[in-house]
Amino acid sequence: MMLEARRITLSYGPHEAVKDVSLHLEEGQCLMVIGPNGAGKSSLIAALSGSKPYAGTVLLNGQDSKALSPRGRARLVGVLSQRQAVHYAFTVEEVVRLGRYPHRKGWFSGADPAGEAMVDRALAWTGMGEMRSRSILSLSGGERQRAFLAQVLAQDPAILMLDEPADSLDLKYQKTLFELTETWARQPGKAVISVVHDLSIARRYGSHAMLMHHGKCVAQGEKAVVLKADNLNTAYGMDVYAWMRDLSRPWI
Repeated sequence: MMLEARRITLSYGPHEAVKDVSLHLEEGQCLMVIGPNGAGKSSLIAALSGSKPYAGTVLLNGQDSKALSPRGRARLVGVLSQRQAVHYAFTVEEVVRLGRYPHRKGWFSGADPAGEAMVDRALAWTGMGEMRSRSILSLSGGERQRAFLAQVLAQDPAILMLDEPADSLDLKYQKTLFELTETWARQPGKAVISVVHDLSIARRYGSHAMLMHHGKCVAQGEKAVVLKADNLNTAYGMDVYAWMRDLSRPWI
């Protein structure tokens, strides 16, 4: 069990964004978290990653997440958020290299050949190699997202947590991103949790899914089970299958 979450609740003042949600993630799984706006998907990622205070228990490889140091947690979990705050004119390569900090003894600990190879690989994977010398401030939203994806890949965590990662990417890099995450999850000791809005993406690339509504889990498990019409109609308040068929008809 790479991740086990028990009775997670996360509140913003009096509002409970996540309500008593439990889940588990095993090696090789790509878990797609789906549901309508306001379902609590991003808040769940915030709790699982430790970026927001929560009630309940999160175990990472059997260790209580709250007991881990930030560096120790970063070796296990890498997070790509919807938006990144950027205040300094670092180059793309410098931003990506920051992802290596959990694996170094200190900022001045000397050469890191394996880390540099990982940085180069991450830049190539995300199509950012030719932009490695550009200032991060000069990039478009989609290019910036790809740079931070490269940072998370260079971090080489056991679990990738992605919060609507394709929101600002064009179609080519959406395809690249989800193919990368699918490949990532197949590596020994790796797994992925990704929040997505597009149910077609969840169905194509996920091995498992969790459907949320009003902060609660409606269904979780293998994607074929979770993405049944009754579950989706309950969460979205509409005939989802009819809508998806209607959308696809012009392409057939």
